[in-house]
Amino acid sequence: MKSTPSNLSGSKGAVAATLALVLLVGGLAACDAVQLPDRTEHPPPAASELEGYYSFPSGSLEFGMSGNVAQLAVTVDPDPFYRGGDLWAKSLPYLFIFSQGTRDALDEHEGLGGIRVRVLHPGGDVMAEALLRRGDMTQRDWREALSIAGLARREGTERPGRMVALVRWGEDHTEFEYNPEYISPDT
Repeated sequence: MKSTPSNLSGSKGAVAATLALVLLVGGLAACDAVQLPDRTEHPPPAASELEGYYSFPSGSLEFGMSGNVAQLAVTVDPDPFYRGGDLWAKSLPYLFIFSQGTRDALDEHEGLGGIRVRVLHPGGDVMAEALLRRGDMTQRDWREALSIAGLARREGTERPGRMVALVRWGEDHTEFEYNPEYISPDT
Protein backbone atom coordinates (compact mmCIF):
# COMPACT_ATOMS: atom_id res chain seq x y z
CA MET A 1 0.00 0.00 0.00
CA LYS A 2 1.33 3.39 -0.97
CA SER A 3 1.66 5.85 1.94
CA THR A 4 -0.19 9.07 1.50
CA PRO A 5 -0.15 11.97 3.93
CA SER A 6 -3.62 11.07 5.22
CA ASN A 7 -2.69 7.39 5.72
CA LEU A 8 0.49 8.42 7.50
CA SER A 9 -1.27 10.74 9.92
CA GLY A 10 -3.81 7.99 10.69
CA SER A 11 -0.93 5.61 11.37
CA LYS A 12 0.70 8.14 13.65
CA GLY A 13 -2.56 8.53 15.55
CA ALA A 14 -2.88 4.77 15.95
CA VAL A 15 0.74 4.49 17.04
CA ALA A 16 0.27 7.32 19.54
CA ALA A 17 -2.88 5.69 20.94
CA THR A 18 -1.13 2.33 21.20
CA LEU A 19 1.87 3.92 22.89
CA ALA A 20 -0.39 5.71 25.38
CA LEU A 21 -2.14 2.43 26.19
CA VAL A 22 1.18 0.61 26.66
CA LEU A 23 2.45 3.36 28.98
CA LEU A 24 -0.78 3.29 30.98
CA VAL A 25 -0.73 -0.49 31.38
CA GLY A 26 2.99 -0.45 32.15
CA GLY A 27 2.46 2.21 34.80
CA LEU A 28 -0.27 0.17 36.42
CA ALA A 29 1.87 -2.95 36.40
CA ALA A 30 4.66 -1.11 38.21
CA CYS A 31 2.44 -0.55 41.25
CA ASP A 32 1.66 -3.54 43.45
CA ALA A 33 -1.85 -3.70 44.76
CA VAL A 34 -3.63 -6.60 46.40
CA GLN A 35 -7.42 -6.53 46.33
CA LEU A 36 -8.69 -6.37 49.90
CA PRO A 37 -12.38 -7.24 50.20
CA ASP A 38 -14.05 -5.59 53.19
CA ARG A 39 -10.89 -3.61 54.01
CA THR A 40 -11.21 -0.73 51.59
CA GLU A 41 -11.74 1.75 54.45
CA HIS A 42 -8.32 0.93 55.92
CA PRO A 43 -5.42 2.78 54.32
CA PRO A 44 -2.10 0.97 53.92
CA PRO A 45 0.55 1.81 56.50
CA ALA A 46 3.42 4.16 55.80
CA ALA A 47 6.74 2.46 55.12
CA SER A 48 8.14 3.96 58.33
CA GLU A 49 5.47 2.12 60.34
CA LEU A 50 6.89 -1.23 59.20
CA GLU A 51 10.52 -0.68 60.19
CA GLY A 52 10.05 -1.99 63.73
CA TYR A 53 8.90 -5.40 62.52
CA TYR A 54 12.24 -6.44 61.01
CA SER A 55 15.95 -6.38 61.75
CA PHE A 56 18.95 -7.69 59.83
CA PRO A 57 22.36 -7.26 61.42
CA SER A 58 24.15 -8.83 58.42
CA GLY A 59 23.03 -6.27 55.84
CA SER A 60 20.84 -3.25 55.28
CA LEU A 61 17.06 -2.97 55.08
CA GLU A 62 15.05 -0.40 53.15
CA PHE A 63 11.29 -0.06 53.40
CA GLY A 64 8.83 1.27 50.87
CA MET A 65 5.24 0.90 49.77
CA SER A 66 3.89 0.16 46.31
CA GLY A 67 0.13 0.46 46.37
CA ASN A 68 -0.87 -1.48 49.47
CA VAL A 69 2.11 -3.85 49.35
CA ALA A 70 5.10 -3.34 51.63
CA GLN A 71 8.42 -3.47 49.81
CA LEU A 72 11.34 -4.70 51.88
CA ALA A 73 14.73 -4.46 50.15
CA VAL A 74 17.46 -6.48 51.85
CA THR A 75 20.99 -5.68 50.71
CA VAL A 76 23.27 -8.56 51.60
CA ASP A 77 26.95 -8.93 52.27
CA PRO A 78 28.27 -10.96 49.32
CA ASP A 79 30.55 -13.16 51.48
CA PRO A 80 27.73 -15.29 52.96
CA PHE A 81 26.24 -15.57 49.47
CA TYR A 82 29.50 -16.93 48.10
CA ARG A 83 29.78 -19.37 51.01
CA GLY A 84 26.10 -20.39 51.02
CA GLY A 85 25.54 -20.24 47.29
CA ASP A 86 22.21 -20.62 45.54
CA LEU A 87 20.42 -22.16 48.50
CA TRP A 88 21.28 -19.24 50.76
CA ALA A 89 20.19 -16.69 48.14
CA LYS A 90 16.92 -18.53 47.48
CA SER A 91 16.05 -18.87 51.15
CA LEU A 92 16.67 -15.30 52.29
CA PRO A 93 13.33 -13.79 51.14
CA TYR A 94 11.47 -16.54 53.00
CA LEU A 95 13.41 -15.94 56.23
CA PHE A 96 11.85 -12.46 56.26
CA ILE A 97 8.42 -13.35 54.88
CA PHE A 98 7.85 -16.26 57.25
CA SER A 99 8.66 -14.29 60.38
CA GLN A 100 6.68 -13.09 63.35
CA GLY A 101 7.32 -9.57 62.06
CA THR A 102 5.42 -10.24 58.83
CA ARG A 103 2.59 -11.96 60.64
CA ASP A 104 2.30 -9.08 63.12
CA ALA A 105 2.45 -6.44 60.38
CA LEU A 106 -0.39 -8.14 58.49
CA ASP A 107 -2.43 -8.56 61.70
CA GLU A 108 -1.93 -4.98 62.88
CA HIS A 109 -2.36 -3.15 59.55
CA GLU A 110 -5.62 -4.16 57.89
CA GLY A 111 -4.86 -2.02 54.85
CA LEU A 112 -1.64 -3.92 54.15
CA GLY A 113 -2.21 -6.17 51.13
CA GLY A 114 1.04 -8.10 51.25
CA ILE A 115 4.78 -8.10 51.79
CA ARG A 116 7.33 -8.27 48.98
CA VAL A 117 10.93 -9.02 49.94
CA ARG A 118 13.71 -8.33 47.44
CA VAL A 119 17.22 -9.56 48.17
CA LEU A 120 19.77 -7.23 46.59
CA HIS A 121 23.44 -7.74 45.82
CA PRO A 122 25.52 -4.73 46.99
CA GLY A 123 25.82 -3.78 43.30
CA GLY A 124 22.03 -3.28 43.22
CA ASP A 125 20.95 -6.39 41.29
CA VAL A 126 17.90 -8.25 42.57
CA MET A 127 19.04 -11.77 43.40
CA ALA A 128 15.70 -13.18 44.59
CA GLU A 129 12.27 -11.89 45.51
CA ALA A 130 9.02 -13.21 46.91
CA LEU A 131 5.56 -11.79 47.55
CA LEU A 132 3.18 -13.04 50.23
CA ARG A 133 -0.34 -11.73 49.77
CA ARG A 134 -2.67 -11.13 52.68
CA GLY A 135 -5.01 -14.07 53.11
CA ASP A 136 -2.81 -16.60 51.30
CA MET A 137 -2.04 -18.44 54.54
CA THR A 138 -4.31 -19.92 57.17
CA GLN A 139 -3.50 -19.87 60.90
CA ARG A 140 -2.27 -23.45 60.53
CA ASP A 141 -0.06 -22.43 57.59
CA TRP A 142 1.42 -19.63 59.71
CA ARG A 143 2.28 -22.01 62.55
CA GLU A 144 3.98 -24.36 60.08
CA ALA A 145 5.78 -21.51 58.28
CA LEU A 146 7.12 -20.02 61.52
CA SER A 147 8.33 -23.46 62.61
CA ILE A 148 10.06 -24.20 59.30
CA ALA A 149 11.67 -20.75 59.16
CA GLY A 150 12.74 -20.97 62.82
CA LEU A 151 14.46 -24.30 62.22
CA ALA A 152 16.17 -22.87 59.14
CA ARG A 153 17.43 -19.87 61.14
CA ARG A 154 18.74 -21.99 64.01
CA GLU A 155 20.04 -25.06 62.18
CA GLY A 156 20.41 -24.10 58.52
CA THR A 157 24.19 -23.84 58.58
CA GLU A 158 24.67 -27.31 60.09
CA ARG A 159 21.66 -28.89 58.40
CA PRO A 160 21.14 -27.47 54.89
CA GLY A 161 18.02 -29.61 54.56
CA ARG A 162 16.31 -27.06 56.83
CA MET A 163 16.98 -24.37 54.23
CA VAL A 164 15.74 -26.64 51.45
CA ALA A 165 12.49 -27.20 53.38
CA LEU A 166 12.09 -23.43 53.81
CA VAL A 167 12.61 -22.79 50.09
CA ARG A 168 10.07 -25.47 49.16
CA TRP A 169 7.53 -24.02 51.60
CA GLY A 170 8.18 -20.53 50.26
CA GLU A 171 7.78 -21.57 46.64
CA ASP A 172 4.48 -23.26 47.50
CA HIS A 173 3.04 -20.23 49.34
CA THR A 174 4.37 -17.12 47.59
CA GLU A 175 4.91 -15.59 44.19
CA PHE A 176 8.66 -15.71 43.70
CA GLU A 177 11.39 -15.02 41.18
CA TYR A 178 15.11 -15.83 41.16
CA ASN A 179 17.71 -14.01 39.10
CA PRO A 180 19.51 -16.64 36.97
CA GLU A 181 22.70 -14.57 37.08
CA TYR A 182 22.94 -15.42 40.78
CA ILE A 183 20.81 -18.53 41.20
CA SER A 184 21.08 -21.53 38.93
CA PRO A 185 17.69 -22.67 37.60
CA ASP A 186 18.74 -26.27 38.35
CA THR A 187 18.90 -25.81 42.13
